[in-house]
Amino acid sequence: MPLLAVNGLKKSFVTRVLFEDISFEVEANDHIGFIGVNGCGKSTLFAILEGTEPYDEGMVAISRGTVLGTMRQTVTEEDVSLYDYVLKEFDDLIETERELERINAELTENPDDKLIERMLSLREKYDDAGGLTFRARTRSTLLGLGFTEDELTKDIRLFSGGQRNKAQLARVLLSGANLLLLDEPTNHLDIKAIEWLEEFLSSYRGAFMVISHDRYFLDKVTNRTIELKDRRLYISRGNYSRHMELRSTARELERRVYLRTKKEIKRIEGMVEQQRRWGQEHNYVTAFHKQKAADRLKATLVEPERDPASIHFDFTVKEGGGNDVVIAKGLSKSFDGHEVFRDLDMLVKKGEKVFILGDNGCGKTTLLNIIAGRMRPTSGTCCLGAHIEAAYYEQTMTSLDPDNTVLEEVWDKYYNTISHKDIRNALGAFLFRGDDVEKKIGMLSGGEMARVQLLKLMLTRANLLLLDEPTNHLDIPSREVLEDALDEYAGTMIIVTHDRYLVNRLADRIFHMTADGLTEYIGGYDDYAEALRNASAENTAGGQKKLSANAMEYKDKKAKLSELTKARTAVSRIEKSIQDAENELEAVNEELSKPGIAADYKKSGELSKKAAGIKARIDSLYEDWESAHNKLSELSE
Repeated sequence: MPLLAVNGLKKSFVTRVLFEDISFEVEANDHIGFIGVNGCGKSTLFAILEGTEPYDEGMVAISRGTVLGTMRQTVTEEDVSLYDYVLKEFDDLIETERELERINAELTENPDDKLIERMLSLREKYDDAGGLTFRARTRSTLLGLGFTEDELTKDIRLFSGGQRNKAQLARVLLSGANLLLLDEPTNHLDIKAIEWLEEFLSSYRGAFMVISHDRYFLDKVTNRTIELKDRRLYISRGNYSRHMELRSTARELERRVYLRTKKEIKRIEGMVEQQRRWGQEHNYVTAFHKQKAADRLKATLVEPERDPASIHFDFTVKEGGGNDVVIAKGLSKSFDGHEVFRDLDMLVKKGEKVFILGDNGCGKTTLLNIIAGRMRPTSGTCCLGAHIEAAYYEQTMTSLDPDNTVLEEVWDKYYNTISHKDIRNALGAFLFRGDDVEKKIGMLSGGEMARVQLLKLMLTRANLLLLDEPTNHLDIPSREVLEDALDEYAGTMIIVTHDRYLVNRLADRIFHMTADGLTEYIGGYDDYAEALRNASAENTAGGQKKLSANAMEYKDKKAKLSELTKARTAVSRIEKSIQDAENELEAVNEELSKPGIAADYKKSGELSKKAAGIKARIDSLYEDWESAHNKLSELSE
């Protein structure tokens, strides 16, 4: 019997339907990744499953043996330490300890067989429930999630909202529930804490559903994937990457069925039109029955889900600039006598994509601010190369005007240098299409505002981008758009992030940052992780540069993969243009075949000229396709 079953569920807010007729089950060992764009209804569905949100139609059935573990909306304001707050998850065990102490006290004064039996029964229950280990497990969970020993005794009320959310996560993980509902659990965690959580969830004996935009994390911990899109659910066996492969195949099959059905409808309706022209009684009867057949096909016709629109925009950079872009020597920074980092050296070359990784609080954002000239170091020097212009992305959105529309926010800054059409194309590349450009900035979600901020940054044409957690607040489609733009960006980038998927795709080099400075690694995140494992196994001294044996090979493969992706995109774009042109030519030819047009020499001449122009365009597109396809074939070998 499943732990949880959902059947025919519908939820709407006023006139907007979030989802309808969705059904799924959660089995005892399911580790489910729950994905979808921001605002599609994922968190609302979790609230329905928790019983805190009503729904319009359908059924939610939770089996009698299911114990849900969920994160609460608010954290207690009690005067308790972080450790004691999380320890409240074991109040039953703590009460059992008190009861055992009372019985022991009574037994010293009055040895009684019934009391002894009671004590033995309680002791067995206490041991079976984990009474011997719950304090140690609480401590290790808090340390694993990134809290320090000193913070365990700190008042819970003194922590930030993000730290409190981590405390809630610790309680959920320790709750003993056999079905966890986790909403963005990796938020506010650094990479070390995320990896600890991955290990915990991978070995978790119960079931869980996790909402996340962290693709690397999803690939590590899930064995099923549920995607909520356009009010429907798409369910796959496998992690995120496997789900996307299966969805791509399914979309292609749906597209072929859709096109075949449309072609059949067109054929039948052509026969209907022919029967009606013949005008006999039996012809009208035949036409009627044929039209019914076409109508039945139309009733089954569902336009397939489209691949994300592939609007592209070239983000150019200012020309020039020396080969040395950032030169830092002997940098250190202290705040109120507390040293954040020291003896930091860095040299970043032109065109490099460099990532800075490290634990929370190690000074990564501080270093970006020093490079950007927004902050002075305590000692040492940091300068930019000749003719280098930097643009800085910070996580706050204070530079955006809440009263502007999306279009106005970008147009007001760039109308002197970029055409209105190009600005619209750039907005389209960042997923602002149609009426989306008329939304007020103040009404946007955090992810939408982040996209506007990132777009404005890339339009500066700066040849050095400094990005601090650029994928925070972004859903998966938005992250993919940003990755595509950054992959094609010709300038230099220095990025601070916890997004390992982004690091793997783009990184030329990684700097691991500690209080003692930077350690350099070549390649993406997987190479970096391998080098750390090797260093640990070999007990290598800290700070020594470690180069993965496969690093250069990985770098070459990554460059080739980037070229391969661009080539595939070019072929797909040309094929779509050919299809559009052929559809346009077919429409013109159909117009030419009409009796009224054939008798109108002027009109038929214009259409013939138009058809000739389209044919010439198709011939040119086929030449482009052949060239692009040859290049793709060479890269695929």
